[in-house]
Amino acid sequence: MTKRSSGFTVIELILIVAVLAIASAIFFVQKNNLQVSARDAERKTAINAMYYGLEQVYYKQHNSYPKTINQTILPSVDPALFIDPSGAAVGDSSSNYRYLPVNCTDNACASYTLRTTLENEADFVKTSIHN
Repeated sequence: MTKRSSGFTVIELILIVAVLAIASAIFFVQKNNLQVSARDAERKTAINAMYYGLEQVYYKQHNSYPKTINQTILPSVDPALFIDPSGAAVGDSSSNYRYLPVNCTDNACASYTLRTTLENEADFVKTSIHN
């Protein structure tokens, strides 16, 4: 009579564990890349919204740009977009969103630069169309 046993050998188990470890490592790397891309897209969206609020709404009403920006000055922009992914508001020293007005007299400025630092790309910069 022959004795037959069923189950996995130690080598088969080691190979399965190795394949699962590699697959999970790839998953976590890709997950991190997707999160970074999402944060960069969020930053670009916020800068673009502020830019169009300044150009299409504020400049048309005032024929100049403001010295600072916030949700009161730009009511056409979603208030949540003034807060960067780390929770700092535009104008805070720790904010990733920077508004840099140029040639200001009182609260009227001739131009500006909006800037944010991205994780996967170079800085995202928008400048005023009127100088």
